[in-house]
Amino acid sequence: MTHKNLVKGKTGEWEVVIGLEVHAQVVSKSKLFATASTDFGAEPNSQVGFLDAGMPGMLPVLNTVCVDQAIKTGLGINAEINLLSVFDRKNYFYADLPLGYQISQFTRPIVSMGYLDIDVEGDNKQVETKRIGVTRLHLEMDAGKSIHDLHPSKSYIDFNRAGVALMEIVSEPDMRSSSEAQAYVKKLRTILRYLGTCDGNMEQGSLRVDANISLRRPGAEFGTRAEIKNVNSIRFLGQAIEYEIDRQLDILESGGEIVQETRLFDPTKGETRSMRSKENAHDYRYFPDPDLLPLRLTQERVDAIKANMPELPDAKKSRFMSEFTLTAYDADVLVAEKETADYYESAIAALTAKDKAAAAKILANWLISEVFAAMNRDSKGLDAFHPTSLAELVDLIQDGTISGKIAKDVFAKMWETGKSAKALVNDLGLEQISDPAQIQTIVDEIIAKNPDNVAAYKGGKQQLFGFFVGQVMATTKGKANPGLVNELLRKVLG
Repeated sequence: MTHKNLVKGKTGEWEVVIGLEVHAQVVSKSKLFATASTDFGAEPNSQVGFLDAGMPGMLPVLNTVCVDQAIKTGLGINAEINLLSVFDRKNYFYADLPLGYQISQFTRPIVSMGYLDIDVEGDNKQVETKRIGVTRLHLEMDAGKSIHDLHPSKSYIDFNRAGVALMEIVSEPDMRSSSEAQAYVKKLRTILRYLGTCDGNMEQGSLRVDANISLRRPGAEFGTRAEIKNVNSIRFLGQAIEYEIDRQLDILESGGEIVQETRLFDPTKGETRSMRSKENAHDYRYFPDPDLLPLRLTQERVDAIKANMPELPDAKKSRFMSEFTLTAYDADVLVAEKETADYYESAIAALTAKDKAAAAKILANWLISEVFAAMNRDSKGLDAFHPTSLAELVDLIQDGTISGKIAKDVFAKMWETGKSAKALVNDLGLEQISDPAQIQTIVDEIIAKNPDNVAAYKGGKQQLFGFFVGQVMATTKGKANPGLVNELLRKVLG
């Protein structure tokens, strides 16, 4: 079931309102307030500092790399960098939080008032741009991890993650469907990866999403929301939101009331379940951390980071479309992952074709279709096929050495053997026949052998033209230049 802006119920229409809180683990070698390592996959409890373990008297020391990463991310989401921010203690008691509080930012975050533009499908099925507001980005330390599935009656705690720096990125409640929420997370994840501030690896938990969902009558006040906690997949996010919309719709349509609560999504059952009643800010008893001074930044520091920002996806997409005459769809696909965009540009740099713009378009088509298909089929990455190899193949197509059809056979051999395109073309004798005299001789032979079809064609059966083209291509084993074949046949057949 697909939910657009309005959901139809038995008693009328409802509007879906969605806001997201994305927890992005900061790329840094050490934790936010301690020197312990942040490497993923280490032995449990092998990367724990005294502060992470809640040892008495331990003082936090702010990691300036994490601060710079937050600034860079704020600039990447078109936000304001606050030159004064404050760290607060968020008090709650869980087994995986030995301090009894989480150092976070509440009243004065480091970043505020940003936005992201996402592509959505409009009422006329055309792609439109929608702006999603970003309320804030604040830095906070992560908690540890509770593990419940190793023993039927015991729980285990791994504190390796405790104290790791997180950026909590909070959106405005501007999304109105699961597809918009998914598009927002995809866009944010791409930007974070381009910036190098978060690796975006959702499977490892370095990017997690909390979704706040409510329904209301169109134009009415916001309804009571339920929060779905710690979703670690964009696909699961869409499924969780869809389930939650249906659940709340059933309750409201039957005259019930939504309970403000935190819920978890079970991907095996495809449903959400209640976890706990939703806490409010006063439940956490926030207060400024007495061990940390307010964080004061200089505009010079922010400007220096801004001056070294990489080209971001939207700018790269626009450049690809203007510089290489790509369609919006092709450019979108190529910039979705920085690795893909870098690969494409490396391949373009290796082209020797005179008409580089035309070759760049062909190269994009080959990367998106043939290379991606081979990668998916064999579960390989882009490193399985060097960009210079793709450029060499495209050059051979562009200069007429081989046809596009033969190029597919050459690519299959390149992927299988690792040999170069030129070597395979020479070894297999696949060079395209582009000599007009040679093709004319073959055309004349085909015409002479098929007088009845020639008469039928001249009598009005224009579809027979394809027959003659096929005969020439079959005779040359697909090596004749298709454009030249068409040109010579039209001259002969009239």
